[in-house]
Amino acid sequence: MPTIHLSDRAVISVTGPEAESFLQNVITTDLSSLTPGKARPGALLTPQGKILFDFVVARAGEGAFRIDCRKDLTDDLVKRLMLYRMRAKAEISVMDQEHVTVSWENDSGGEGVADERFPESIDVKRIYGTQPAAAGERNLWEQLRIVHGVAESGADYTLGDAFPHDVLFDQNAGVGLKKGCYVGQEVVSRMQHRGTARRRLVIVRAEAPLPPPGCELSADGRALGSLGTVEGQDGLAIVRIDRVAEANARGAPITAGGIPVSLSVPAYASFSLNGETA
Repeated sequence: MPTIHLSDRAVISVTGPEAESFLQNVITTDLSSLTPGKARPGALLTPQGKILFDFVVARAGEGAFRIDCRKDLTDDLVKRLMLYRMRAKAEISVMDQEHVTVSWENDSGGEGVADERFPESIDVKRIYGTQPAAAGERNLWEQLRIVHGVAESGADYTLGDAFPHDVLFDQNAGVGLKKGCYVGQEVVSRMQHRGTARRRLVIVRAEAPLPPPGCELSADGRALGSLGTVEGQDGLAIVRIDRVAEANARGAPITAGGIPVSLSVPAYASFSLNGETA
């Protein structure tokens, strides 16, 4: 049962009688379907539809939410939320003593909230507050994210440079495609209805250790994308799936730093690498 302390994460608390309606009108996640005991990915977008902040959000009681985000961006995210709050009856604060721990393969269920980015069979829990004893190294967490195609900013993409579709938020409930308006919603909806999403997160595998993050993936000298998180022979990358499909159709090998690689779609995703842009 690996248990990993995520020291680079922090928690923002949003509470009050209008906390849910305020967040529902601002972030990508559809909170109306978020049940207690679950944590779901989400983002705050620019008006142009690109991810400005990414996070995991969970209920923390009646009229209360936890926003679990990168620690280095906490103050900026709080300022942005305060800007959008206007006159909504909601309090926003950083939980200085709220540590973030992840644990999985818990036979007895365990404490914490279920991270819905992962299959239920893995039973990934996010634990807040007092930290349980650590069991395992941080690289186990990165390996788990790679295997299940779970992207995070900083490691896999740059904030301000990616649309929610690029990191599969349309596939893993990070975007509420049927909810009302939120910041950047028009762009996201247009991409969804027109099927124009061509940059997608994929899982990368090689027979030899992969080069470091940021290394370009290519086929016949044409750039396809670049590596994000890397652990040994496995990694994540955001690629142009139309170019991957063309390379596959030609039988052109795909390489990363000269190393032949294979690309696969995360199990939960519905798009393909054969020319479809779903």
